[in-house]
Amino acid sequence: MPTQTFVAGTAPGSLPVVGHAWQLMRRPLEFLSSLSEHGDLVEIRLGPTSAYVPCHPDVLREVLVNDSVYDKGGAFYDRAREIAGNGLVTCPHLDHRRQRRLMQSAFQRSQLERYAPAMQAEIEATTSGWRDGAVVESFPQLFGMALRTVARTLYSVPVEDDLVHRVEHAFEEVLSLLFRQMFLPAVVRRLPTPGNRRYRANLDFLHDTVQNLITEYRGDGEDHHDLLSALMSSREEDGAGLSDQEIHDQVITIMAAGTETVAATLTWVFHLLSRNPDVEKRLYEEIDTVLGGRAPEWEDLARLELTDRIVTEALRLYPPAWLFTRRIAVDTELAGRTLKAGSTVVFSPSAVQRYPGVFPHEDDFDPDRWLPDRTTNLARRAFVAFGTGARKCIGDIYARTECALALATILSRWRVEVEPGADVRPVMLATVYHPRKLALRLTARAKG
Repeated sequence: MPTQTFVAGTAPGSLPVVGHAWQLMRRPLEFLSSLSEHGDLVEIRLGPTSAYVPCHPDVLREVLVNDSVYDKGGAFYDRAREIAGNGLVTCPHLDHRRQRRLMQSAFQRSQLERYAPAMQAEIEATTSGWRDGAVVESFPQLFGMALRTVARTLYSVPVEDDLVHRVEHAFEEVLSLLFRQMFLPAVVRRLPTPGNRRYRANLDFLHDTVQNLITEYRGDGEDHHDLLSALMSSREEDGAGLSDQEIHDQVITIMAAGTETVAATLTWVFHLLSRNPDVEKRLYEEIDTVLGGRAPEWEDLARLELTDRIVTEALRLYPPAWLFTRRIAVDTELAGRTLKAGSTVVFSPSAVQRYPGVFPHEDDFDPDRWLPDRTTNLARRAFVAFGTGARKCIGDIYARTECALALATILSRWRVEVEPGADVRPVMLATVYHPRKLALRLTARAKG
């Protein structure tokens, strides 16, 4: 079989001073998915700096599986480390293997089965406050639910409502400002502007709160059968575990990675269902058949097959984690182009998940493209919403579990309709890709 030859190119439309940053901020997914027209590896400009975007699934895969060459780094991770320290998502290759080994046990399927009731309890608590005929703004509602769900699985000991609300607000502020911090020069980030002061105050509050929780757990020495207990008890063969600082960084990482992403995915699901009533009808039928009006449980997930495919297809079309950077550790060649050490690779799942030829009718919402007899090996390789290789998201099944439980719970009890006036343009410079406005009208479904 002949070896495939890849082509490197350059994106047109670079503007003076800002380069392609304006296109990236205004229409990020459209811009990134359009780059494949110019090559399999495309050079763009971010201000005065060149960056390289892998646009063919196999070129991106080469980057993701060679994490010693394409190491975590660049503007995104420099800012993300202010939040998550040297956690699993942000740490360099040198630290990653050890951290991954120590965290793996906390995300085994047996552990996830134990977390599922806590997830379900928080989903129930959120939706129990909804009323027939109410209109709720999707993303804020689901963000709060996702953050409280992560908090409950991390830390099963009851926490005062006031502290929960303060943590929720702080995370919302920090995550909303993260990308803005990424694009600001260092000298501007140090200025005592209202936005910078707000960012720093909320970040300090989060770090202080997490450290207090860890200290409290260390003090009682009990196994609370939650994520934090699992992180504290994890050991390597020589008996070494995670230090308090490492646990601190992992807790922040889990909370940051598992909140806005879940909320955005579910928000896009409701948007897509509203535009595809045939799929929506089949989903209601599956949920009613599997659950029969009761709340979903861990054992039901295997039978909620269409539910799972809908989540996958929403992640393909609208990956919430939409932009990442890597810093090249040594001189290397990619797609026939020599890249110098220190160069930046920018990648987005969107650049390959709508790649022409891999996904027929790539812009259509078609959950059945993920049926076993329809999907291809190349399509599976091109689906990188959770990454791939050694640095694939450790929480992928956790996130899928929460999304499926939330979707099944909500739609088993409510008829959900998107209100007129939705604005599905992305929030500019948001860390996670989600609509600006998507209100949902809730109509209670008849029981039994």
